[in-house]
Amino acid sequence: MNSVPVVAVWLVVLALILSGCTDSAEETGFAGLGDEQGKFAQPGPGDRLAFPDDMGPHPRHRIEWWYLTANLTTEQGESMGLQWTQFRQALTARSPDEPVPEPESWPLEAGWMAHAAVSFRGDHRFAEKLARGDIGQAGATAAPFKVWLDDWRLQSDSGHWRLQASGDNWAYDLTLANQGEPVAHGNQGFSAKSEGGEGSMYFSLVDIAIRGTVTIEGKSYQVSGQGWFDREWSSQFLKAGQQGWDWFALHLDSGDKVMVFRLRQEAGDYLSGTWITPERNPIALGPDQLEVTAEQRRDTERGEVPVRWRIRVLSKGGGLAKDVEMNVEAPAGEYWNLGRFPYWESPVSVTGSHRGEGYMELTGY
Repeated sequence: MNSVPVVAVWLVVLALILSGCTDSAEETGFAGLGDEQGKFAQPGPGDRLAFPDDMGPHPRHRIEWWYLTANLTTEQGESMGLQWTQFRQALTARSPDEPVPEPESWPLEAGWMAHAAVSFRGDHRFAEKLARGDIGQAGATAAPFKVWLDDWRLQSDSGHWRLQASGDNWAYDLTLANQGEPVAHGNQGFSAKSEGGEGSMYFSLVDIAIRGTVTIEGKSYQVSGQGWFDREWSSQFLKAGQQGWDWFALHLDSGDKVMVFRLRQEAGDYLSGTWITPERNPIALGPDQLEVTAEQRRDTERGEVPVRWRIRVLSKGGGLAKDVEMNVEAPAGEYWNLGRFPYWESPVSVTGSHRGEGYMELTGY
C-alpha cells in the first residue's frame, strides 16, 4: 500500500542503489533521504481523496504503492492466493504542474519495485523486479489507469482491469471487475500510523470480482474469486522504536469487510482499522476498539512466525452493534516473500463470531 516499516527500509535501499548516495539510512533517516530541504509533501488530517487522480502517481510525495491481494478458487474447488504490489520511491519532489522529464535525459526522480506471488497447495512462489523511473521501464497513470514495470502491469482494459505478472514457472493473467466505490480509511482518507500523527493517505477497493488463468509448472488453472486493492502514499512513516507491521484485510461471509493493522513498537503497539458494512459504510476503528493477539506460531526456515491470531473488535465508541471476536489463521506452508528484505504474506481463513477469508502481511519477523 501495500506495508510500512520494512517496506520503507526496502525503498531506502532502492534509493541508495539508484542514486549512488553514500549516506547510510541511519544517518539520513528515511524521510530525509534526498528530501531537497523538505520539499516533499506530507499528508495530514485535512487532506482529502480525489478521483481519478489519486489512482495515479503523487510526485510531491516520497513513497507510494498499489497493492492487490486475491482469494481465488480453481474450477476443481481448490483455494489459491495471489498478490501483486508496485512501489514508487521518489528521490526528488516534483509539483504536479511541472513537466515530466524527457526519457532521453536519463532522469533520476524515482525508483520502482514490484512484487508478485502465487500461493497454491501449500507452495508459495514469489518474484521481485526493480526499475529506474521516468525512462519508460516503469510508471503509472491515472487516466487511463495503468501501473507497469517491464511486462508486469495492472491496467484498464475494456471497462475492467487486467493484471499480468509472471515468475519462475508461473504466471497469471486476470480480469478484475470493481463493483464498489473506494473506501476511505481513518479520517476521510488520512490514516494515522502513530500517536504522534505520522500517517498516510489510504483507501481501498474491497469489492473486486476476479476471473482468469493462473499457470503453474506448465499447467493452467481457470480461477475466480474476490480481491482487495489498497492505494497508499506518504512522505514520512518511520518512527523510532517501530519494529514491524501486522496487517489483515478480511472478506466476511456476512458481507462485511474489515481492515486491521498493528504497528509493533517499544512504547506499546499502535492499532487502527476500518469496519466496512455490507452497504459499504466505513466505520473507523480506534486503538481502544481493537485487540490483536498472536496465539500460535509456526517454525519456518526464517524462524517462528505467528500464523494464528485472535482479533477482537469492540463495539464501544459506536458504529457496531456488538463486540466481534475472530480467529484468523494461515494455511499450512511457508509464505515468505523472499526479496531483498523478506516478509510474510499469506491467505487466511476466518472463524469465530464471523467466518470468511482474506490476507495478512507480517513484517519484522
